[in-house]
Amino acid sequence: MSSPIKVMRAWQYSSAAGGLHKALTLNASAAHPRPTSPPKLATDELLVRVHASSLQHMDHVLAGLPYGLSRLVMPPPASPGMDFAGQIVATGTSDAGSQSSQSREPSVRGGRAMVVGDAVLGRLAPTRFGSLGEIVLAKAGSCAPIPAGLSMVDASAIPSCGLAAYQSIAPYVPEGQATAAPGAFRILIHGGSGGCGTFGIQIAKLLGCHVTTTCSTPNVDLCKSLGADEVIDYTEGNLVATLQDTSNQFSLVVDNVGVPADLYKASDRFLLPQGTFVQVGSDVSMRGMTSLSSRMLRPSFLGGGSRAFKLMMVQDDAEALARIAEWMATGKVKSVMQVFDFADAPKAVERLQQRPSHGKVVVKGAN
Repeated sequence: MSSPIKVMRAWQYSSAAGGLHKALTLNASAAHPRPTSPPKLATDELLVRVHASSLQHMDHVLAGLPYGLSRLVMPPPASPGMDFAGQIVATGTSDAGSQSSQSREPSVRGGRAMVVGDAVLGRLAPTRFGSLGEIVLAKAGSCAPIPAGLSMVDASAIPSCGLAAYQSIAPYVPEGQATAAPGAFRILIHGGSGGCGTFGIQIAKLLGCHVTTTCSTPNVDLCKSLGADEVIDYTEGNLVATLQDTSNQFSLVVDNVGVPADLYKASDRFLLPQGTFVQVGSDVSMRGMTSLSSRMLRPSFLGGGSRAFKLMMVQDDAEALARIAEWMATGKVKSVMQVFDFADAPKAVERLQQRPSHGKVVVKGAN
């Protein structure tokens, strides 16, 4: 029997009080998520060697939680990162823990068989073993195969933001919209240049929507290149006033930003009565949380909005992941990203904090 694999390389932090990018250190002897040989895995678990990972603002949020809460969610030292693309090195079986990492026994989820050697993309629940390490422990139901022709770097950009964009748009677009009445369903995507927005513009167009989006001046051309029919530069004047003055009556508003605070209340003027306001992104400050609570709980007769409000929480969906990956492999959707080498992970994290946002921040794997 081979010796247990006990360590791996990983970017880690113990406290991010001074900023996550400053707290990260590269540990060449970080703990392995399953340090046994063969690895002990449950039937729905996969061990994946990471070839690329994408970062998101939630990584900052989780790392910046009050110390006691942070330790409860992710005991230090912890690695940031929830999205990844890589190669399966071990799968679980009905006889949990008995499978060798060299086995080709499939792990079947939802009719899909995933075996050792397969390239997959996926997302993790918050864990100390994040995707800025060499190996991650993932649930089979949160992963999907990477189709031929799609690189792991591109695939790693999909999971959380791709799913958030898809789940905030697709359920609200009438079936057959793309062929029956293309452009009749009008959608506003607030924040079109970030990770969710860049996917959202393209997915909405594929589904047959007319897309209006907002962004800052440097990203206007980017949003147009992704297919947006109209782009509003929110740095030029008052965004709420601009939207209220427009003749557009939207069927769906997707808010990837969370500010301005009065956007939902003001949507009574530009969102159809039967339309829906979907909140995806939010300002994580106390002011932002107060605004979000008001949007969710304040009734219209007390000064709240009157349109349907949905707070979007990303759900694992292997079929949707596979669909988006196939769209990318066939050139119908493209990733917008800035790519960093594994050695430059702190720079990638620092870029994530900067504005304006510009697609996804991706870190190549250590392998």
